[in-house]
Amino acid sequence: MTSRSSVFCRRRAVAAWAVATSLLLTTACSGGGFSPGAPPATESLSALVTSTPTPTPTPTPSYKPADASGRAQNVPVPVLPEEAKAETKEGAIAFASHWFSLLSYGYETGELAPLEAVTSAGCEPCAKAKSIIKAWHAEGRWLVGGKITALVGSSEFVRGSDKTYQVVVQARQTPLTYMRQDASVARSDPQPDDTGNLLFVSFNDGSWSLVNVGRIVG
Repeated sequence: MTSRSSVFCRRRAVAAWAVATSLLLTTACSGGGFSPGAPPATESLSALVTSTPTPTPTPTPSYKPADASGRAQNVPVPVLPEEAKAETKEGAIAFASHWFSLLSYGYETGELAPLEAVTSAGCEPCAKAKSIIKAWHAEGRWLVGGKITALVGSSEFVRGSDKTYQVVVQARQTPLTYMRQDASVARSDPQPDDTGNLLFVSFNDGSWSLVNVGRIVG
């Protein structure tokens, strides 16, 4: 028969072993200088890393053609095509088509700097067209329509004595309406017939320019 003293001794031994085990586990979990309640090192470091916010893309303003309520908005500037950068037959035709795009851009916006950058100041028909555009984009006036599209272009690509090449371009212009500042109509031109235009272009310092033109649409 087991004595009461031996049972008591065994209970004390079990209790001592449990305390020792508890202390061992506590020491292991709290190693490295962290308290028992501290999160793992990876979580602590990740909390210090700030994520880079994704930039919000800027929306591209939408194009709005001119109408009776106001002038055109956000009109894209015509871009010179790659083939128009070479002194070739294809380059001359591509430039001639691009030149009409710049003229059309001028009618629509009143901005003539892109056109003037590739046009000789001595081109009298060009000067006349530019004076009309400037007048009807001043003092609150604007133009509706008048867009020009180059339909067909051709050239024999023979350089003349004046160092120019001749390019024939058939162009089309939409009806043009002249608007006053108070939004009243000053004049409306009907749809003109498609016209043939003879352009004299030259290639200098790696780029084309227009020297003269036989006819300006509009």
